[in-house]
Amino acid sequence: MRGKRTRAGGEELDDAALARELLEAPELPEGVEYSDLDEEVRRELLTLPKGLAETVGKHLVAAGGLIDVDPEAALEHAKYAKTKASRVPIVREALGLTAYHAGNWQEALSELRAVRRMTRSDEHLAIIADAERALGRPERALDLAKEADKNRLSKATQVELAIVAAGARRDLGQVDASVVSLQGPDLVPSKRDPWSARLFYAYADNLAAAGRKDEALRWFLNAAEADNDDETDAAERAAELADE
Repeated sequence: MRGKRTRAGGEELDDAALARELLEAPELPEGVEYSDLDEEVRRELLTLPKGLAETVGKHLVAAGGLIDVDPEAALEHAKYAKTKASRVPIVREALGLTAYHAGNWQEALSELRAVRRMTRSDEHLAIIADAERALGRPERALDLAKEADKNRLSKATQVELAIVAAGARRDLGQVDASVVSLQGPDLVPSKRDPWSARLFYAYADNLAAAGRKDEALRWFLNAAEADNDDETDAAERAAELADE
């Protein structure tokens, strides 16, 4: 007689089913602990049985830890978490963001759209628009930017969406418009907001595309000075322009 085992959610499995489930799950990196998960994420997982929440949580921890070094492996962990908790928005969000970092634009778009429907939040609107752009649909990216209710967006999301929209205009050959669209009160060299380096860099990049070399050089240098977290290659871009 075959033995019975209990899975993380409390459901009994026979030995064959348990073996199959273990084979389907990507191997967790050594040292992954549920306690490593952000407290807010753990709160969202409280809708699951305790054992299942811990299993899903560990795979989310693994996805987060691997996203910069092995995005494909991170994606496997996020996908597995979704198979266990597809109705939990934070799990779908994790898969969407992991897919985006892995360059899987269609999956990122599908998951983040689902999160938007589930939560009625536009937090990831800029990433959704950027995925549309990456899929060769700059018009859709611009439509999202135009339709967005700015009052519902954080300042960071507003800036990221403006950067994506500028890139979409450039994709459509509207290079001068892409430059003008980024001008505004946040485009001040002395500013040091969390988004300043990325905004300055995007402005410089569009200036360079418009053939305005001297201005582009100046704004790449501004971006490099604002970039305390090494988010961009602004210093390298400035050096390249200076050598031309």
